[in-house]
Amino acid sequence: MHSLWLETFDKKQNFPKLNSNISCDVCIIGAGIFGITCAYYLTKLGFKVVVLEKDEIASKTSGHTTAKITSQHGLFYNYLINSFGTNFARKYLEANENAIKNIKKIIDTEKISCDFRYQNNFVYTTSLEDLHSIKDEVSALKELDFPCEFVTNCGLPFKILGACMFKNQAEFHPLKYIYGIVDSIYKDCQIFTHTTVTDVRQSSHGYICYTNNGNVQASNVILACHYPFINIPGFYFLKMYQSSSYLIAVDTKENVFNGMYITAAEPTLSFRTAKIDGKDLLLIGGQSHKTGRYCNFESSYGVLEKVAKTYYPKCEILYRWNTRDCVSLDKIPYIGPYSHYTPNLYIGTGFQKWGMTSSNVAANIIVDMICKKQNPYASIYSSVRMKPIKNRNEVKNMVVQSTKSIMLDKLAPSNLKFDDIGLNTGGIVEINGSKVGIFKDSRGKIFAVKPVCTHLGCLLSWNDVDKTWDCPCHGSRFDFKGKNLYDPAIKNLETYNFE
Repeated sequence: MHSLWLETFDKKQNFPKLNSNISCDVCIIGAGIFGITCAYYLTKLGFKVVVLEKDEIASKTSGHTTAKITSQHGLFYNYLINSFGTNFARKYLEANENAIKNIKKIIDTEKISCDFRYQNNFVYTTSLEDLHSIKDEVSALKELDFPCEFVTNCGLPFKILGACMFKNQAEFHPLKYIYGIVDSIYKDCQIFTHTTVTDVRQSSHGYICYTNNGNVQASNVILACHYPFINIPGFYFLKMYQSSSYLIAVDTKENVFNGMYITAAEPTLSFRTAKIDGKDLLLIGGQSHKTGRYCNFESSYGVLEKVAKTYYPKCEILYRWNTRDCVSLDKIPYIGPYSHYTPNLYIGTGFQKWGMTSSNVAANIIVDMICKKQNPYASIYSSVRMKPIKNRNEVKNMVVQSTKSIMLDKLAPSNLKFDDIGLNTGGIVEINGSKVGIFKDSRGKIFAVKPVCTHLGCLLSWNDVDKTWDCPCHGSRFDFKGKNLYDPAIKNLETYNFE
C-alpha cells in the first residue's frame, strides 16, 4: 500500500528532465513542500528560479506526512523555555503561528482547493505519570501569553486524564496544496524532475549544480533535499539523524471525531481525520524509531491496526505508509546559510516531524536572506549555531552507532547463513569473506547487493517491513535491487549477479 495523499491525487502535468546547461538567479534542489514554497515566494518576487528534483514533486517526505499544520510540536515549549529562554520560545511559537496564516494566505490568494480545515489540536495523556508534564506545558504557554487550554475531554473515543489544546490549527491534503502552488508558478519557474544533483561547487558567478545531463549556474542555491547530500563543510551528518514513523488510513464504518491529537509521551500515537471523496477517514500514526533499527510489521503497522480495531471493530484499513524525518540534536531546525564558508548557499532541514509549518518558516527566512532583509526569526533557527548540545545522550548514541556501523559491524562475522534467509525476506551473509546483502522474493529469486551505504560507508540493515536496505547512521534507503530511494546517499548500491 502507498501514501493516502499520493494515491488520492492525480497530478495534472509532467515535468521534463534537465538536458542542457542553464543559468538562473536561484537554484532549488528538492521539490518537496519546502523547496516549492521557496520557489513560490521567489518567483513572485521576480527571481529567475530553477527547481531540480531527483524523483517526482512531493513524492518523498512531503507526500508521506500526516499533514498537520500546527505550532503545537508535542510538549515542546516548556523544553524551549528551560533550554533556551522565554524570548526564544516566544519567537519559535510566533514563527509557527505565522506559518499557519501564511499557508492560508497562499491558499486564498491562489485559490487552491486542498481540503484545508481549521481544527483544534491536542496533546493528551491517559497516564497519571505524564499528566504533570501537560500541566507544566500549559503553564509554560501561559508564560508566553498564548491562549492554550487544559481540558479533560477532547472528543476521542476513550477517556483521557488531560490535554493541552491549541485552537485554530489546521489540516489539508498536502499534494493538492503543493501542486496548487506549482500551478501558480510553473509558467515563470523552470521545474525539472528525475534530475539528480550530484555535486554543488562554487564558481566565479556563484555556484554550479552538477547533474548527469546538464548543469545549472546559479547566483544562489537552496538545499531543500531533506537531508543534505553535501557533507563538508556543513557536517550535518554529525548534527542530525533520521527517524521513521508509520501511518494508516482507516474507514471506521461509523462517524468519526474531529480534531488532531498526539500523545504526550513516547511511543507516540497520532490521530486526525481526512475527508477523501466526501468520506472522513481516520489517520493513525506513530511507532517512531531511529531509521535503520530493526522493525517488523507487528511492531509498526500492527500496533496501529490493533488500536484502530480496538475502537472500531468493523473498520477497514485502506492505506499504509511510512516516512522519515530529520531530527537535529537540540530539536531545532537548521535554517539559513549552509556554512560560514559558502556564501549564498542555503539550507532548511531538521524539521523533526513538523514540516508543514517549519517549511514555511524556513522559506520565509531564506527568501529574506536572499533579498538581504532582516528576518525576526532567523537567529533562533541559525544553521551555523555552535551552542553546546544539551542532549548529550543522543550525541553519544550517534557517535556509537556511526562507529559501530562504519567499522565494527563490517569486521564482525555474520551469524546469518544463506539458507537461513526465507522467502520474501533479506539479510546479510558472508560469501568468500565479504558481506553480501541477500533478498529472496516470494518465488525464490535472489537479489544481491553490497550492503554498504554509498553516503559515508555505513553497513546497512535489512528493513523487513518495506523490503529495503536502510542506513542506521544517517537514514539513507535503498530498495532490494539496490536503487537509492532516500538521501543523503544519491548513488545506487553495487549489485551482484546470482543467476
